[in-house]
Amino acid sequence: MLRGSVGGGSYPADMRLIHTSDWHLGRSFHGASLVDAQAAYLDHLVEVVRSERVDAVLVSGDVYDRALPGPTSVALLDETLVRLRDAGAQVVLSAGNHDSAVRLGFGSRVLEHGGVHIRAAVESIGTPVLLDGVAVYPLPYLEPALAAPLLDASEATHAGVLRAAMRRVHADLATRGTPGVVMAHAFVVGSATSDSERDISVGGASAVPASTFRGLSYAALGHLHGAQRVGDLGRYSGSPVAMSFSEADHRKSSVLIEVDGDAVSTTLVDAPVARPLARLRGTLDDLLADPELGHAEQSWCQVTLTDTARPLGAMDRLRRRFPHTVQLLFDQPVTQLRVDGYTSKIAGKDTLDLCCDFLQHTRGGSGATDAERTLLRQAVEQVRLGRDAADGPDRVHTVDGVA
Repeated sequence: MLRGSVGGGSYPADMRLIHTSDWHLGRSFHGASLVDAQAAYLDHLVEVVRSERVDAVLVSGDVYDRALPGPTSVALLDETLVRLRDAGAQVVLSAGNHDSAVRLGFGSRVLEHGGVHIRAAVESIGTPVLLDGVAVYPLPYLEPALAAPLLDASEATHAGVLRAAMRRVHADLATRGTPGVVMAHAFVVGSATSDSERDISVGGASAVPASTFRGLSYAALGHLHGAQRVGDLGRYSGSPVAMSFSEADHRKSSVLIEVDGDAVSTTLVDAPVARPLARLRGTLDDLLADPELGHAEQSWCQVTLTDTARPLGAMDRLRRRFPHTVQLLFDQPVTQLRVDGYTSKIAGKDTLDLCCDFLQHTRGGSGATDAERTLLRQAVEQVRLGRDAADGPDRVHTVDGVA
């Protein structure tokens, strides 16, 4: 019987697992690399495995962010697998919708002899990874149109192929007499989504009922990036690193699972946060002067400005106080527009005036400065010269009334 501690408590267990998913190795955040944050999480995971004497690590899909991962991502995964095994845990990985089943599954039969179990092929469904007293059934992401005929599914939907996959799981589990844990990468009905998950609805309805996983001791789910319970027996571990500002309020964590006979308990283990997220909203001057926003000075910032006119140099000014601002949005107050005909609006105006009017309109009232008018005049003049060269010497155009 293993013993360890989480948050100062001591928990006896016959089998101790840790559930994680959606590493998305190779992902960037608004152009900034996440590799350091991902590496910090994996360092943390290795330490948890060692300190809590975890028997196996379950990674429920989206190990990589894309089907063809870069060398840095592959090297990070390789190093992590070695360290997890050195820390004493077996590792079970299943393919997600971002992973290439062929590439992730390369060498899986050899790696299995070393305690690293990669399940990426439909053919593996129903064959468990047998741990000490627990049967783990990793289900790779199942694209309905491709998986339905292979699984004899009655319908080519996500719910249909997962029901067919679970029939294989239950058929095998019935012969074991042990607790069963299933790993699946899917969208379960009633779960909360975020902006950073890829839509998997193409090819069939994406929603899967929670009842699909009934009869198991635990469902280790992946795909959704927010940690959350699903029904009575399942959890999304969520992504350990935030990948969009919609995840600003997420609690990033892994799930420590303890199986003691028929009893299963779970505990969230908080993941390290390399840099928090902050969503700021207000006028530029108010944001720059607000003493309550000190926490945002070291955060990734999404800023929505509500100024009536778009301030000049807004991003540069924001980054002087909030250097990690990566997204700037504008939500200007709605103003009542005059209903004038298009002809009356442009009557008597030359090309330069129209360009300046457009600039004023997009800013919500702030007209062109002298420097901007000079720049626009030069641009219009360059267009005129190019047109004259194409049309011949007999055409005469004016800018600001000057021939």
